[in-house]
Amino acid sequence: MRSLLLAPAAVFPPLADRFGIPLRLPHSGGVALTFDDGPHPKGTPAVLETLRAAGATATFFLVGEQVERHPALAAEIAAAGHEIALHGYRHTLLLRRTKRSLERDVDRALDVIADASGREPRCYRPPYGVFTTAALTLARRRGWLPLLWSRWGRDWGPRETPEKIARRATTGLERGDVVLLHDADYYSSSGSWRRTVAALPSILDAVAALGVPCISVTQST
Repeated sequence: MRSLLLAPAAVFPPLADRFGIPLRLPHSGGVALTFDDGPHPKGTPAVLETLRAAGATATFFLVGEQVERHPALAAEIAAAGHEIALHGYRHTLLLRRTKRSLERDVDRALDVIADASGREPRCYRPPYGVFTTAALTLARRRGWLPLLWSRWGRDWGPRETPEKIARRATTGLERGDVVLLHDADYYSSSGSWRRTVAALPSILDAVAALGVPCISVTQST
């Protein structure tokens, strides 16, 4: 029987700890805002502009199939000084993936993302935050940091509001937290990125109130 690790670790932290999957930065030098599922032709530029205005750095977990559609946006993220990270080529659950099919998926994503952005990802987060043991083993063998999150906005739902998203992402926010957000709506409710963008200034203000910067994940390693 295939051994599986079911993680949104923000829901099951003890399980993530058991498998050594980080939820937080290795030290408390800042807060990491992370954006999954992009790039998106409207959501990503809006997030980038908000981050630019605040002088904040973030990490973008890119999906290969979307980078193929919008390669210039992947390059724009990198040019703005943000971290490029890996979210796979197809945004599908890994639970039924064979080891071979998983390796093909991530290799295809790596080629597409590196070609478009000029960056080699150093961090990996699987679609939906669900690791299998095969994915975790692969990440470690390749020298990537497998990363989940310690705070999230749950910004993908159709009934969310910017206020709810910001409140979830920042309640109890601490130095070293990794915050999960989304700059795209390909795999969530239509237009959800707009609510994330509207929530982002409040989230950035909460980080600033801690007296630490928003940093990329590998800035902290």
